[in-house]
Amino acid sequence: MEKIINRLQYITYQEIDKTASQQALEFCAGGGDWIQLRIKNKPVDYILAEAKRCNAICQQSGATFIINDDAKMVAQIDADGVHLGKNDMSVLEARKIVGDYKIIGGTANTFDDILRLTDQGVDYIGLGPFKFTDTKKDLSPILGIDKYTEILKECVMKNISTPIIAIGGIVIDDFKNLFNTGIHGIALSSYLAKHDNIGAETIIALTEIGKAHSFNFTKKQ
Repeated sequence: MEKIINRLQYITYQEIDKTASQQALEFCAGGGDWIQLRIKNKPVDYILAEAKRCNAICQQSGATFIINDDAKMVAQIDADGVHLGKNDMSVLEARKIVGDYKIIGGTANTFDDILRLTDQGVDYIGLGPFKFTDTKKDLSPILGIDKYTEILKECVMKNISTPIIAIGGIVIDDFKNLFNTGIHGIALSSYLAKHDNIGAETIIALTEIGKAHSFNFTKKQ
């Protein structure tokens, strides 16, 4: 079964008053169709309750629902997949828990990370951080556009076709340059979350991603 990796991914953000499920509802209302639940330093029961709410919202909207870190919770509530950080369990361990048909994503900061993840059979890779972001407390080295270009060129040389998602401090003005590097898509968190109307800003982000990706695609034909 082909696994569709969407070009705009939203990662829930904790530093606002809206709950993750409220953010998910607004994002989906704006046409967004990929949500990753990321909640840190909260009781497991709270995270599970929010995961169930987000899962229901995504099912009603036809969106993909990914849970950060917790493969067991993915299996428990039948979410669509799990995203693994660099210090989480391996892709192979997660695959044993969630099965072959779930999506597994992994975080990379270097080309060596990408090689390791692709060797383990990851379905997509979140490469970053692109710029500084307050979403994560322990940031890996910031990459910037030059490092993205270098890493994506290495992927082409090694015939790596795993979708690469840019992440970390990205704003709409970055879309065109990022797609020029050859990335598959973009993950946003605080940029969308800090807007009063997440749904309205999602519509704009989707439009701009469509423009940036389409221009890059036609340019290479």
